[in-house]
Amino acid sequence: MVKYFLGQSVLRSSWDQVFAAFWQRYPNPYSKHVLTEDIVHREVTPDQKLLSRRLLTKTNRMPRWAERLFPANVAHSVYILEDSIVDPQNQTMTTFTWNINHARLMMVEERCVYRVNEDNSGWTEIRREAWVSSSLFGVSRAVQEFGLARFKNNVTKTMKGFEYILAKLQAKEATEKAKETALAATEKAKDLANKAASKKQQQQQQFV
Repeated sequence: MVKYFLGQSVLRSSWDQVFAAFWQRYPNPYSKHVLTEDIVHREVTPDQKLLSRRLLTKTNRMPRWAERLFPANVAHSVYILEDSIVDPQNQTMTTFTWNINHARLMMVEERCVYRVNEDNSGWTEIRREAWVSSSLFGVSRAVQEFGLARFKNNVTKTMKGFEYILAKLQAKEATEKAKETALAATEKAKDLANKAASKKQQQQQQFV
């Protein structure tokens, strides 16, 4: 028996912005459960797709009733592998994640597809699927229910974290554009002032 989740989300940012934010998601105020992230493999395929594998460490607090079933020295962190395929030509990004420890207690597998929103090309839609399973005899159903509820809660945190990073990147981009505009205006003002001074000097020389 496996618990299945299907969800659709929309980020009001372009696919390029979401792609850039994806690699800068951590840390953020909503990701305190994410402890570490490391890129363990990356390559560009002949058809120009970017393949990446990351290893993430997250906290894995068990429900109190489950803690009584396991010794105190059981690790409270979970190691997660994340594979991603980025297709810039078709503007899609597909990610696969799964935990590599505590798999007997609970296995959570997730697949996400990021693509341009059909109704608004400036937005990005995310189709998210997840499968939650457990091999613990007698309590697998309870574990799966807990895992699905926690997964849904983490999805909410993920989206808030995404929006936080996107807002930061957009603010940074706006600041850089404002600086560029101010610099261009300053240079233009200097150029006009130099031209005016040169013209005035030429006029003075004519009357000498």
